[in-house]
Amino acid sequence: MNTRRDFFKSAAAIGLLGTVNLPLASLAEDKTPVAPASGDDRAYWVSVADRIARPVLTNLAQRTLKQNMPVECFGPGLLTSRKNCTYLEALGRLLDGLAPWLAVENLTDDELKLQSEYRLLAQKSLDAATDPASPDFLNYSKMPQNLVDTAFLAQAILRAPDVLWKQLEPRVQKQIVDAFKASRKLKPTESNWVIFAATIEAALLEFGEPTTADRLEDEVRKMINWYAGDGAYGDGAFFHFDYYNSFVIHPMLLTVLGVLVKHDPQFAPALKIELERATRFAAIQERLIGPDGIFPSIGRSTTYRFGAFQTLGAISLMRELPKSIKPAQVRCALTAVIRRITEATGTFDANGWLQIGFCGHQPKLGEDYISTGSLYLCSVGLLPLGLPPTDEFWSAPAARWTSQQIWSGEDVRADHHLTDVHTVEIPTLKRGA
Repeated sequence: MNTRRDFFKSAAAIGLLGTVNLPLASLAEDKTPVAPASGDDRAYWVSVADRIARPVLTNLAQRTLKQNMPVECFGPGLLTSRKNCTYLEALGRLLDGLAPWLAVENLTDDELKLQSEYRLLAQKSLDAATDPASPDFLNYSKMPQNLVDTAFLAQAILRAPDVLWKQLEPRVQKQIVDAFKASRKLKPTESNWVIFAATIEAALLEFGEPTTADRLEDEVRKMINWYAGDGAYGDGAFFHFDYYNSFVIHPMLLTVLGVLVKHDPQFAPALKIELERATRFAAIQERLIGPDGIFPSIGRSTTYRFGAFQTLGAISLMRELPKSIKPAQVRCALTAVIRRITEATGTFDANGWLQIGFCGHQPKLGEDYISTGSLYLCSVGLLPLGLPPTDEFWSAPAARWTSQQIWSGEDVRADHHLTDVHTVEIPTLKRGA
């Protein structure tokens, strides 16, 4: 295999030969795992990451993102407002999912070459997006949506600090700090947005910048006190039946509490409880994936596609899956999901940009806050690429996931809810005078 193009043509072919969509009736008779062969899945995932990321990062690194990225939205009069945020959405959301793969060590051959290319593209993109003299300088404070995507960008850096922070020259680091501080002008609504403010502050804390409790601990306290039970949080005071526990809440709580524990061990009990809740939610997510790789389109923002499984991916990345769930079955389940969505006609336009939809091009599924940049949150479904190829997640033989086991007649243990405390103590960070 001589070129990157040959490598990914081969990976795509492997993907198409992977999951066989057998009728449910035949699943009960066929005990062969309906999943790709072990060792091929990672190449397919990397090819998907490359396909999603290339238009965004090659353009931004060359400072031509605003010039070349199409902006699709559904609804009259939205284009002007969406252009104030869609480009930051594309960068922050894409890097948030790509970051663990950028950080993983000990890759080889074609994947190592591709990772090296993307590390450089990501670093150049961060410069282009935060340099006030750049034609692709992005806005971090002009409209409320900028708070959201500054937070996704912050989480990306926290997920790969060696690549996305420590290797940057001081000039670019200062630009990023200034951008993040600019977002402090935006006040979060009483919803999952509180954890966006906290994530940005957590990044500033890691950068050695002063932080304030009203945008860090106080916001974590609000979010964690909206716990609804059985691993799920309300989106504010009320529970919403959608994927925001995975799009935002669990991943960012884990990230922020992880940073806080590094700075003050008082936060360790809260992190322990949140990890238990996130692990339970990940187990629920694994059960949501049908035998043929489909999952329900429920609630807001389903155009984020397989980004709905960020919590399952994050718990896999942390190697914290419940003992009842094998990493290989998560790999196979997510591979089936990613393939169903990625290969759907209309997912990408003729130039490789994502288009609005859940399974293909379905513009009516886009709410008024959805535009082209929003769609790149799908990348957070690829978090397990941050595990090395030798990890059990990638190296173990293919395995049936839970719905395949049940629908093929296997005798599977019953599912049980999580019982835990409802109130969690969030202390206040000890700050210097």
